[in-house]
Amino acid sequence: MTTQNFTQTQVENLFFNAARKGNTSLLSRFLTAGMDPNHRTKQGYTPLILATYNGHEDATKILLAHGAQPDLKDEKGATALAGVAFKNFPILGQILIEAGACVDSFNNAGRTPLMLAVIFGREAMVHLLLHAGANPTLQDNEGLSAIDFALRRGNTALAQIMQANQRE
Repeated sequence: MTTQNFTQTQVENLFFNAARKGNTSLLSRFLTAGMDPNHRTKQGYTPLILATYNGHEDATKILLAHGAQPDLKDEKGATALAGVAFKNFPILGQILIEAGACVDSFNNAGRTPLMLAVIFGREAMVHLLLHAGANPTLQDNEGLSAIDFALRRGNTALAQIMQANQRE
């Protein structure tokens, strides 16, 4: 019987791939063996960012149960919630919000998950984020708000909904 010795890099790649592919069995084994649920790739991706971006609900729950922090950012400043806002995964958004994810976290361009949801026409995510308290008047690095993005897209109804949700 032969045993294979893996380098640390190979082990990390297998761990990240388990998260990316939603392989909950392998992911659980890594976490139980002591892998850090907040470990990062060279691009700053955490297993949680990879699992959520690829739509894996069970992997997301496992990572959060093992201490994954929902607000860690990749090298572009994006959180897991920003990724699910872009990809339009409201169920994962709800899970992240319940785990304490900040709904108004800015990426490096100054954009929040709400802005991304509006820019890409993800109305279910917009409603989820507004309900969770996202601020539609925050501005990105160019001085534009989620309301501005809705108006640019010609979605006046969505802009009106966000205007009704403005914070005092």
